[in-house]
Amino acid sequence: MSGPPIDYIDRTKKQYEALGFQAYQWVDNQSPVPLTPLQKPVSESKLALIASGGLYALGQIAFHFKDDLSYREIDIHTPEGDLRATHFAYDLAPVRQDPNTVFPVAPLKAQVAAGRLGSLAERAYTFMGGIYSARKVKDILAPAIVHRLLKDQADLALLVPA
Repeated sequence: MSGPPIDYIDRTKKQYEALGFQAYQWVDNQSPVPLTPLQKPVSESKLALIASGGLYALGQIAFHFKDDLSYREIDIHTPEGDLRATHFAYDLAPVRQDPNTVFPVAPLKAQVAAGRLGSLAERAYTFMGGIYSARKVKDILAPAIVHRLLKDQADLALLVPA
């Protein structure tokens, strides 16, 4: 079923105003992104999954709706039935039916089995996107996740936005 296109800029503006924030200030990244070339083939690399869809595992605390800068560590062997989602900015029905829509562990495991990807990091990291402060994401959330990825010895990361 398809409908008219969604104006995400207008939708985001209205959601932030409804939460009591000032109009959302879109990030304007002018400097080049510092990328490090991959040192080995993807088929030999360990990939870490990072997802902004607000997923958490049974027993973990759900994300909050206002500027939640926390993240959840989820074991990649967690049964799909034990995954939960909460988010203010998208329809959760599809992800509750199939978490792989925003947390694609099963397709990534299939890539490992097919030999296209070396391995998956044992832990995935999730957070609730739509955080109002880009500065706080840059200064608090992103470094915390990067620290975990380094500890996990991940060669590359896949960020799945929701």
